[in-house]
Amino acid sequence: MTLRSVFRSWMDHYFSDEEAVILLVVLVLGFTVVILFGRMLAPFLIALVVAFLLQGPVSWMERRRMPRLLAVFVVFLAFIGVLLALAFILMPLIWNQLVGLVQEAPRMFASGQQLLDDLQARYPNLVTPDQMQNWIDVAGREVTQLGQRALTLSLASLGNVLTLIVYLILVPILVFFMLKDRDRLVGFTVSLLPQRRELMTRVWEEMDDQIANYVRGKFIEIIIVGSVAFFTFAYFGLPYTALLAVVVGFSVLVPYIGAAVTTLPVAAVAGFHFGLTDEFLYVLVAYGVLQALDGNVLSPILFSEAVNIHPVSIILAILFFGGIWGFWGVFFAIPLATLLKALVYAWPRGIKQRHRQEAAETPVES
Repeated sequence: MTLRSVFRSWMDHYFSDEEAVILLVVLVLGFTVVILFGRMLAPFLIALVVAFLLQGPVSWMERRRMPRLLAVFVVFLAFIGVLLALAFILMPLIWNQLVGLVQEAPRMFASGQQLLDDLQARYPNLVTPDQMQNWIDVAGREVTQLGQRALTLSLASLGNVLTLIVYLILVPILVFFMLKDRDRLVGFTVSLLPQRRELMTRVWEEMDDQIANYVRGKFIEIIIVGSVAFFTFAYFGLPYTALLAVVVGFSVLVPYIGAAVTTLPVAAVAGFHFGLTDEFLYVLVAYGVLQALDGNVLSPILFSEAVNIHPVSIILAILFFGGIWGFWGVFFAIPLATLLKALVYAWPRGIKQRHRQEAAETPVES
């Protein structure tokens, strides 16, 4: 069997159905548009995520016989209230704490250098002077880069503020109309697809609830983990509580990696504030318990209906989609991995089932 015949057999097996070819074209066009015009379409994509998030409460109110338009208004007003609270209460607090942390970074660096000196004095065979100097040089470069980034951010603040204003205006408008005219928008999108779309319908039905549940579940997980971290750090009297709580909350977006990376700023702030004392150990133990409860209790409860994906696949999806789309690629890494898995499993079965169905419907000649 030649290579050409093998390739032709593979093409006939997977792409002999016109529906499979159309689905492939739709997926390629969709990914291409997002990759090329993702920054331009960012308000629309953010609004789409928020609409997925808010559709659950709207449907819950509809099931209790509330008119859809009234349910949309109630949920939308609650969303606007949360947005205003974030914009005028939480964001200024986080910004002030971030500025304070940047200003205090040189003192933290000096304290860390003193800690390394003490460590080298206590254990001269464990830590050599060259190793200690290398650590100090690396830390110094990181502190310098952090200061430069903070300066660049402050110089570009005007453009960031204008962009934020545009987002604060466009995103709520898009969210409102996506909720209000959901059926019309979905109907228009479906009308653009071909009439014969059993494979697309099967993949969409499998992914629709999972993506919506994933977005809502991640939002709930961020709120719960961030809130528990805030009260835990406040109980121990840790500085920069709101900033650290937000960092810990968003760390759940990156499974396995986020918790490990977030340990560094928590340990650094706790070590600088408490020193190597019992309070420092208590903070690390409490943080470890929080991450353990999130990974072993909260996540299985929130995502019990998600498709089981191997951890290696999740990490690869985070690296790949995060490298392409940044934050949103990391956020949607698991749903996109689930989509690819659904396509892999549905594609061959769908075509084989179609061939069997057509063979069964064909009358047998006598």
